[in-house]
Amino acid sequence: MTVREVAAEAYRETLPVLVLSAIGGLFAGLVLVGMEAELAAVPGLLVLVPALLATRGNVYGSLGARLGSALHQGVIEPTLDFGDERLNAAIAAALANGILVSGFAAVLAVVVLRVLGSESAGLATLVAIALIAGLLSGLLLTVAVVTVVVVGYRRGLDPDTLAGPVVTTTGDVVGIATMLVAARIVLAVGGG
Repeated sequence: MTVREVAAEAYRETLPVLVLSAIGGLFAGLVLVGMEAELAAVPGLLVLVPALLATRGNVYGSLGARLGSALHQGVIEPTLDFGDERLNAAIAAALANGILVSGFAAVLAVVVLRVLGSESAGLATLVAIALIAGLLSGLLLTVAVVTVVVVGYRRGLDPDTLAGPVVTTTGDVVGIATMLVAARIVLAVGGG
């Protein structure tokens, strides 16, 4: 293949995903605007937004890359068979990393806000929101990543080309939405 043919193929595969990515990013921004009440009720929650969104992309982007490599090497079959031990191990590792880093980000946010003398919700509140959002977004992103990578591969598309934009966009939309849900749950339980 020539460089031109490779470039044309890459654009053919990624352009529709990138357009959807832009639309998804705008939608995530709209959800964030709709969180004004929760952001006001939970001081420090806004500090968590970029941290949690970035970690969604890192953790589940890594999952997409691992799955893409495993498909290219023939280590896993291009099926949505959740009985495959290697697939389940990759999913479990991603979920555990996503939840753990969410809790760590919340603890770090509280510490930094207090050191800076800024207002912060209690540690338990921010950690609970982060853990709930981490779990919910992790489950949803796992389904999205595995489906996109496997189905894309079966259709002859390069999963490495698809995984990045899909994970980033889905991570933003799902991350913001699950943070909103988690904040509402914690505020309802805590009486806030």
